[in-house]
Amino acid sequence: MSFDADHLRRCARLARLALADDEIAPLQREIARMLDLVGELRHAVLDAAEPMAHPLGLTLAPRADAVTERDAHEALLALAAETRLGLYLVPKVIE
Repeated sequence: MSFDADHLRRCARLARLALADDEIAPLQREIARMLDLVGELRHAVLDAAEPMAHPLGLTLAPRADAVTERDAHEALLALAAETRLGLYLVPKVIE
């Protein structure tokens, strides 16, 4: 698949990327390689492939539903500049 320098410059301009002239040729080769790979994938036979949620078939290990952290509410409130009734007070930023 061809991806010439004009296409690359147009895409770079649309993406708001500044490309130097010496960056065009290497980037053009890389993009052409990627597009060739996509072209090869179009011809892949996928009839026997089953859909999957994860490529490694991992499952989560079950764990007990138990509290593992201590209650740090009071310690965290002590760090606040202002509190009232157990809540953080923050300055109003929108009038």
